[in-house]
Amino acid sequence: MESIWSQLCHIPQRPPLPGGLHTEVAVIGAGLAGILTAFALQQAGHRVVVREARRIASGQSRNTTAKVTSQHGLLYDRLIRRLGEDKAGQYAQANQRALEAYRQLIAAQGIRCDWQECPAYVYGSRAEPLQAEADAAARLGLPASFVQQVPLPFPTAGAVLFAHQAQCNPLLLLRALAEPLTIYEQTPVQHVEGGRLETPRGTVQAEHIVFACHFPFVDLPGAFFSRMHQERSYVLALEGAAPLAGMLIGSGEDSYSFRSYGDLLLLGGGAHRAGRNPQGGRYDLLRQKAREWFPGSREVACWSAQDCITPDSVPYIGRYAADRPHWYVATGFQKWGMTHSMAAAQLLTGLIGGKEPPYASLFAPSRPALSALPGLAAEGGQAVRGLAKRFLQIPAESAQSIPPGHGGAVLLEGEKVGVYKAEDGSLYPVDLRCPHLGCQLEWNPDERSWDCPCHGSRFDRFGRLLSGPAMEDICHG
Repeated sequence: MESIWSQLCHIPQRPPLPGGLHTEVAVIGAGLAGILTAFALQQAGHRVVVREARRIASGQSRNTTAKVTSQHGLLYDRLIRRLGEDKAGQYAQANQRALEAYRQLIAAQGIRCDWQECPAYVYGSRAEPLQAEADAAARLGLPASFVQQVPLPFPTAGAVLFAHQAQCNPLLLLRALAEPLTIYEQTPVQHVEGGRLETPRGTVQAEHIVFACHFPFVDLPGAFFSRMHQERSYVLALEGAAPLAGMLIGSGEDSYSFRSYGDLLLLGGGAHRAGRNPQGGRYDLLRQKAREWFPGSREVACWSAQDCITPDSVPYIGRYAADRPHWYVATGFQKWGMTHSMAAAQLLTGLIGGKEPPYASLFAPSRPALSALPGLAAEGGQAVRGLAKRFLQIPAESAQSIPPGHGGAVLLEGEKVGVYKAEDGSLYPVDLRCPHLGCQLEWNPDERSWDCPCHGSRFDRFGRLLSGPAMEDICHG
């Protein structure tokens, strides 16, 4: 299941780390946040090395729908009520400036990434919250208004319109930005201590370390595992569907996302917490909606993405922890990684260069967040349930009862394990204990993967690590 971006754009391979080295800044992760940060730092005169566990853009950057917008759902009215107008304004302007920074960067570097200016819409079934959001965003200086006419094939109560937003091909953009950078692929970090990164291929010694690896894998200090979870969502690329004028996303829980790319329409939805998809059917739901709304269209690609979610809806960008002043992190982008990645690059470049941006305290990982306390309690409850299930729940299935092409928890020779049954009947057992913090993994039938409901680590059907914060496979025996 490859995204349309992965099908259309090849990024040249880079060599692994050839041995130990010294640098000023080491960036962990070669996704959009890591590459943008490294590029900005290098442009500012810093010596930078990027280290990637797999390939450039092998994580979430290749799966984004690449909406470059400061419109982040029905967020601004809520931010004003929770944080006050000053803080909400800082969030708004950081993301609006990020949008403008893309325009300037693409023009200055002559990057061809199918950049397209277009409006962004948040639609819904009730006009009142849409009007409130439009008023709040406009009050913060954003190009927002409430409109009743929405370019969708089904009725709505209207939408919040943001003018002069954009969309692009994210891998074309990332490939161009990566070209002048020093990047080492196939070089996972095994341990970080002070300014030292230990890898199987040698040690990197750095004055500053940037964690731009989606979900931070160093649990303490920072404790991001207790302050964040991950959510998955699904996308179809449709051929033969009528193009839509702009980017659109719904305001409800069971809503859908739309954007065009050339002759294709990208239809997204089916969001759920990672590890909470026992019945599957997310792609089938999108296919049903495609038949209903765009009859005669044809599916040419399908894929999924995963997003880090913070309790207060604000990313963690800044110093990793008070006792690690030379460690930095960029994570918790919600579903808005395009502008947040650029905002992170600007903020972290300022911090490393000794200039603290005015909005640094808003995004600081160490910020006090009373409004996030209910969310923090919920994250703790999820972890407790994940641990308890591993010890207390007795599997109801047997290996024989699992259909071919599926997986499930079973007792195998008296031991609780996960088993994937291949189409030919072969069994592939895995350890159900997530190697990150021990929660029980769950089978995701849509992706044929083992997913952690606590912190979002994922493994393929054979137990090989797909994404962290876990750092090792779960192959049994």
